[in-house]
Amino acid sequence: MMDREHMISCITEWVPGAKAEEGTEWTTLSIPGESWPELAQRLRDEADWQMDFLFCLTCIDWKTHLTMVYHLTSTRHRHILVIKADLPADDAVIHTASHLWKTAIFHEREVFEMFGVRFSKHPDLRLLILPDGWEGRNPMKKDFEDPVNMIRM
Repeated sequence: MMDREHMISCITEWVPGAKAEEGTEWTTLSIPGESWPELAQRLRDEADWQMDFLFCLTCIDWKTHLTMVYHLTSTRHRHILVIKADLPADDAVIHTASHLWKTAIFHEREVFEMFGVRFSKHPDLRLLILPDGWEGRNPMKKDFEDPVNMIRM
């Protein structure tokens, strides 16, 4: 199993600008959003990593920007890694991970409808939970307002 320091060292070497977070249960690094596609591919394919399972993908709205959060694990090596990628709030686009991990297909669709993040090259980016006609209103965004139900975030 790869230790925390080695994981941080590798990723900061691969991704200029990557920053490790302290005090987290799992090794967690923040990266620039544009670094995600190449890093994701490497994490899945490199023999020492083999991150073959994306077990959680979500988004956080900080009002000033959005953060994508990816939880990955290697079922072979038994290490867990969390990658965070910041996106601009007004134009949140990141490359899909669905070609690497099939679990991303539905996770990304949920983040698309709840937060408005667009996943470039996603094979089926459409609403998953919300009813037809809901497009463009993202209920998990902090600026969401629903006058009918008086919800204000």
